[in-house]
Parts: sequence; C-alpha cells; structure tokens
Amino acid sequence: MRRSREYGLALVLLLAFAAPVGATELGLKRVMLSSGGVGYFEYEANVDGGDASLTLDVPLDQVDDVLKSLVVYDSGGRAGEITLPGRQPLSQSIADLPFDPSALDSATALLDALRGNDIRIGGDTPVTGQLIHAEDATEHATDGTSATRIRLSVLTDGGLRQVSVRDADAIAFTDIALQAKIKAALSQVAAYHAQGRRQLTIATHGDRARVVRVGYVVAMPLWKATYRMVLPADANAEQARLQGWAVLENFSGQKWSDVELTLLSGNPVTFRQALYESYYLPRPLVPVASGDRVLPAPDSGATEAPSAGKPAERADQAAGAFRQMMRARNPEGMPVGALAPTTVAPAPAPPPPPEQPAQVEAATADESTTQIAFTLPYKVNVAPGQSLVVPLIDRELPAHRVDLYQPATVRTHPLAAIELTNAADTGLPPGVLTLYQQGAHGAEYLGDARLSALPAGDKRLLSYAVDNRVTITSDSTSQEPIVKATIAEGVMHVTRLNRVTTTERVVSTAAPPRLIIEMPSRGSDWRLASPQPDKLERTPGGAYRLPTPLDAKGGGTLTIVEEQPVEEAVELTDLDDATLDVYVAAKELDPKLRRALVDLAEHRKAVSRQQTELDRLKDEHTRLTEDEERLRDNYTAVKDDPAMRKSTLDKLKAAEAAIDDNSAAIAKATTTLATGQSELAAYISGLKL
Repeated sequence: MRRSREYGLALVLLLAFAAPVGATELGLKRVMLSSGGVGYFEYEANVDGGDASLTLDVPLDQVDDVLKSLVVYDSGGRAGEITLPGRQPLSQSIADLPFDPSALDSATALLDALRGNDIRIGGDTPVTGQLIHAEDATEHATDGTSATRIRLSVLTDGGLRQVSVRDADAIAFTDIALQAKIKAALSQVAAYHAQGRRQLTIATHGDRARVVRVGYVVAMPLWKATYRMVLPADANAEQARLQGWAVLENFSGQKWSDVELTLLSGNPVTFRQALYESYYLPRPLVPVASGDRVLPAPDSGATEAPSAGKPAERADQAAGAFRQMMRARNPEGMPVGALAPTTVAPAPAPPPPPEQPAQVEAATADESTTQIAFTLPYKVNVAPGQSLVVPLIDRELPAHRVDLYQPATVRTHPLAAIELTNAADTGLPPGVLTLYQQGAHGAEYLGDARLSALPAGDKRLLSYAVDNRVTITSDSTSQEPIVKATIAEGVMHVTRLNRVTTTERVVSTAAPPRLIIEMPSRGSDWRLASPQPDKLERTPGGAYRLPTPLDAKGGGTLTIVEEQPVEEAVELTDLDDATLDVYVAAKELDPKLRRALVDLAEHRKAVSRQQTELDRLKDEHTRLTEDEERLRDNYTAVKDDPAMRKSTLDKLKAAEAAIDDNSAAIAKATTTLATGQSELAAYISGLKL
C-alpha cells in the first residue's frame, strides 16, 4: 500500500451526533504500567449535569497511541465525538509552489528548483535577469585558500552571465507574489516542527451530574522487579523471607499527584499504528468499456479457523501443603509476609532480629489468566522525569539450600543455589535477586541471582555463587552393542545401541547440602537409561536434574547411562568375509540368526574358494599360452636342425595338450562357481529371521 503523508485540517471520531457545550479539564487519577512497555493513564472529571466538553492535552508523539486506545467511561451519559487539530503535512503547505519539500534543504537546491524566474542579485555590481541554473562551486584564492560558493547562470539584457554569490550578497525574486509564497512556506516549516502537543476535546452528553473517566495506553519505560531474600542462619531451615520491589520512571511528561499506581506483569501483545496520518489506497486502472469485460478481484486465499484448546491445569502438592500450614498458623487470613514465627496463638509476635528487613506496605496482588496486577495501597506523587522505587511483596516462602552442578557453567564445582517454591496464590514477575544470610554480626551478603517468572505453585533453582568446597570429576565410556537384527529379502536390518556411560565423582571438604547434577540432553534421539527418567525433573531445555546421593563426608558417585538406537540396513550379498565374521562374533545376536550367518559364511567361503580356483586356472591358462607362443617361435628358428626341430615339436604338442586340459578345467570351474553363486543367492533370498 502506498502511503501519502496527507492530513485533514481536523480529525474527528464520530461516536454520537451532538455538539459539546462547555469545557472541563480532566485530572490524572490512575496509572497502570505494563511489562509490555506501555502504560495506561486514566483521567477523571466531575460533570455537574447536561452536556459537557472534556479537554485532554497529550504530546504529539503519543497521538497515534491515544487514537488507537482511548476509551470513555460514563455510566450516566453518552460519549460523543472527539476532535483535535489536524497535522497539515508540509507537502500540502507548499502545494501551490513550483518545488517540493526537498528544495528547502539548501539555498542552492531552492534556486535551482526555481529556474526561469526573474531574480535580482545584490553586491558591488547588482545583476538582474532570468535564472537559468544554480550550483555549488569551489573557488580558489591566490593565497591558497578555497571556499564553496553558489554559482548562478543568469540571462540578462546584456547576455548570459555567471555570478558567484558572496556571503554578503542578497538574492531576491522580482516577482513579489513568489517571494511572499516562499516566506510563507518557510513559516509553515517552522510551525510544522514547533507543534509538539495536541489538545483533544471529548464531548459527553447526559442530563444529570456524574463522574466521567477517560483512559488510553501509550508507550512507557519498562518497570523492573528486584528482590531481596534473607536466609536464616540455620542451613537446614525450610523457609526464607522474600521482599520484592519495583523500579519505575515517570517519563510521561506530567506530574503524578495522588495517583493510584498499578504494576502489571505479563506478556501482552502491543504495537503501534500511525493513525494520525492520511492514507490513500491505490486504485486499479480500469480500461474504457469496449464490450463485456470483467475485472474480478484477486483471490487472497482462505484459512480455517483453529479450534481453541483447553489449557492444561497445574497442581503443586508441596506448595498447597505449605499454604495449608500457613493458613493454620494464620486463621484470620492476614498476609503471609506480616506473620512472625510463634507457637502460642494468643502470644504477640516477637520483634524481628536486627538483621531482618523492615516490614513493608506490600502491594495487593491479583492474578488473571495473562498477567499479575500489583496495586499499591497508597497514592503516589512523582514529578516528571523522576524515578520511583516501591515495595511489591513481602512473603515467607519455602526455600532450601542445594548445590547445582552445571558442567557448561563451571566444569569442576557446583553452584550454591536456593530451591525456591512459590507457595503464594499469585505468581512472581521476573527480576534480579540479592541474597543475604543472617549472621552473628548482622546480615551477610551471599550473591546475586536471576529469578525468571515464577507462577504460583512452581519452583526455581536460584544460583548465586560457586561452591569451591565441592569438586566433581567425570569420565565417560562408550559402546555400540547390537540389540536387534532381522533378515528379510536378502537384507539384514541391524539395530545398534550407542551407549555412553558417565561416572560423576564427588569429593568435598565439608558436607554440602543436597546435590543436584544437571545433565544436558545429547539430542532428541537419546534417552536416559539410568537413573530412571520417569522419576526425574527436566528443564525446559531438555536437561535432566539428577539428585546425587552423598555420604556423611560429602562424597559420592553417580553413574549415568544414555542410549541412542541406530538402525542400518546391510545387503547380505555385499558383505565381505571380514565384516561377516564380526557379525558372527557378536554375542548379542539371537542364536538362530547367528546360525544362519554361520551357514551364510560357509556358503560364501565355498564360493570364495571356487572363485580362487577359477582365478588360478585362468592364470595358468595365461602362462600356458605364453609358453606355446614361445615354442612356436623356437620351432621356426630351428628349421635347419632336424633333431632340435623334432624335440621342439614334441614340446609344442605337450603344451597344446596342457592348454586343452586347462580350458576344460576352466569351463568346469566356471560352472561350479556359477552353481555356487546361485546356491548362495538362493540361500540368501530364502532367509527370513
């Protein structure tokens, strides 16, 4: 589609058919920032009664988003039309001039675009005439310096002249109307770039006092989630305190005064569309009718609507049990983050130790199908251009210390990690996490971790440091045993099993917590044979997480067996004796199949012996033929010696007899070989195991 940058004098969205009366300013009351990179801004105004006009001032670069998403809430009235000043394009502002906007890029381009007009050039010797051409030219002075000046070709009454325009020379068009139009066009250019905001006027209609709200969605910086977790001093503790904060910026261009703030965590579909521009669709050129002619529209194809699938339901027994335990400890249903450990219900909660983070006024979390909404319990005040850090959550969650071995990350040592279970009713947005530990002298920094989006009932392993106390070494061996073989129609189908056995050996200077070895998958056609894969966790990338048993000193061994079936088809007629002997020696083969291969080997060896005998006879035939040729030459050479001639003749007759016997033997051996090959082929074709 070809787009034309043409705009109307005013853009009108017709939602009703009445004109507004009066004007009321809208005040910002509510802001929702989404992790999709957009923000929802909601304004409110009190309408005393009857029809009203509400005004809304927005930056020019937000007009497209406002036109795309603006919504009016008026339970006691009706929404009318929405008007705003149009953005007249520069091309339309100078449409009556004999040049396009690119001519305003430089004085040379403008002058060259106005060739043919009469101009007057000031200076020591003024020049008046008709402009023929304008160009930039480099002029060199006698002192070696150079300068670029405008060189004009002008047709004067005295003939054609070329004039170099100096900085102080004035150029004017003698046509006063043209000069005025150029000045007006330049004013339009300045106004075009100066208009940075637009005021929308929203008409509402009603017959009583009411509250009208107006909201829209525009681009905003992403808000960021950050977490702090404080681990108890007891390494065997089963829970830890997690606090979440949000970092955000007010780059909306306006002050937020007593604004209700909500932060949305999800992955919504967001996009932009240039609605504050005019578009003209190209139309086909239809020939003049000269008979019955039809111009059908081109077919764009058709698709079937996909059927909606039922979402899979999730359950986490551990998280459910933890929530049940917390409800038993907190019968009044107070937020988990506000609880302190206690064993006697009526007794007041003891104050937290000094190294515990202070309680925060956490946001209210509400999770829907696609996102989580965190609404602050208080109004915020943020000046434009300022950043803000607000608390989101404060929860006690199940947390266990583990060691996680990822060979791709650290080859010889595991990572110290926390297995965090989200036992709350809402998920956690992704963010960075800083870990602390309670110590004798206060909180101790442990490290940083990255938390991906954590749905309710799910868990994550948060790695934060390298555990140098534990060393892991590994070695691997591989085998390719035959696990299955069949024969049919002269082809043996063999299934081998690539088996890789990896032994992980753990040595520790101190007993570590629970150790998990993460074994990356070798590929989709590989399977884990040992340990049993149905009892193991798998990562989204396909890696297995293998719990590793350790002794009291922290040492242990884990054996991992991975297998990959490989199938191959072998033509039995193409097998050589050496390869056949390898298959016969394979102990994994079925006894019947091995017996058949042994018989096949005997048949092949018999045929091989017959072939060897035939080759020997053919070699002998070649030797006898060469001897006969030599004797014939000798017989001719001794024609003058009767005794030698007779002796040579006798030898020649014997050689011919030997050749006849050899030829008969070759014929017999050839027949025997053909019979053996036929029997071998028949044996192979008859095999079916």
